[in-house]
Amino acid sequence: MASSAQTAPSTPTRGSTIGSLIFLSRWLQVPLYLGLIVAQAVYVWQFMKELWHLAHGVFSGHGMDEGDIIIAVLGLVDVVMIANLLIMVIVGGYETFVSRIRLDNHPDQPEWLSHVNANVLKTKLAMSIIGISSIHLLRSFIEAEHTVEQPHGGEALMWQTLIHLTFIVSAIALAWIDKVSAKHPPKAQPAVASDDAPAPIPATVA
Repeated sequence: MASSAQTAPSTPTRGSTIGSLIFLSRWLQVPLYLGLIVAQAVYVWQFMKELWHLAHGVFSGHGMDEGDIIIAVLGLVDVVMIANLLIMVIVGGYETFVSRIRLDNHPDQPEWLSHVNANVLKTKLAMSIIGISSIHLLRSFIEAEHTVEQPHGGEALMWQTLIHLTFIVSAIALAWIDKVSAKHPPKAQPAVASDDAPAPIPATVA
């Protein structure tokens, strides 16, 4: 026997409309990621300029010694690591906070993108920043002969080392927080019965 009562179609409430608008606001981040793509192109241009200067200095006989070549190569590595950081922010940030890129089963899908979340992204960004800081610190140590002779050169080198150690401690703290969060996930809240929920229909006896 068909029920005589028809279920009224649900109408959107004011709260759900505001929630949908807030949810749609995530697309406002798209111009930010597009701007980072432009910054990526700028770094590609910067890399090609530094590579040209290195090749011109070596093959034109301008007398670049081994230290100058190492410093120039470290500059190229620095640009590459910053470009990697930009890619991680662009792809991981868009995937986490805006929309799915849907690269499932794609042969070029990055390994880290399959399990990316806010905590993983923060940890990987911290590790990338440590790598960039290491390159800058190594270049500063190579240039130490000229830096120490300058006023406050040794003090600047000391502050760079302290800042690098601060980055390392921050990355360890983020990794530890991520590990603790994975071991103790938030407990699911029990479902609360609503007064408007329909009462269960008793089973009929044949």
